[in-house]
Amino acid sequence: QVQLVESGGGLVQAGGSLRLSCAASGISFSIYDMGWYRQAPGNQREWVATITSGGSTRYGDSVKGRFTISKDTAKNTVYLQMNSLKPEDTAVYYCRALRPAYSAYWGQGTQVTVSS
Repeated sequence: QVQLVESGGGLVQAGGSLRLSCAASGISFSIYDMGWYRQAPGNQREWVATITSGGSTRYGDSVKGRFTISKDTAKNTVYLQMNSLKPEDTAVYYCRALRPAYSAYWGQGTQVTVSS
């Protein structure tokens, strides 16, 4: 059974930092790409960042240079380091595991709120 559990969200002032974690079970990082998405109230879910099974990373334009995605294969955990946070980063952040053409799984989300 696949499970993705996000943690690390909270309330932070603009300019601050947070690190999100996504603990995965039931999947292998060697074959799954891992991604972070976010959804603000009234908005569609937005892609934030991806780290592939091979370790390559990609970022959405709105977070490039501020956010860093990484993974610890031994702990089966993916991280999203978020720096220089802005009020517009406020959203529920979701972790996603994707094996292209096979399956995808989502976590339950963690709330990030950035105050101005």
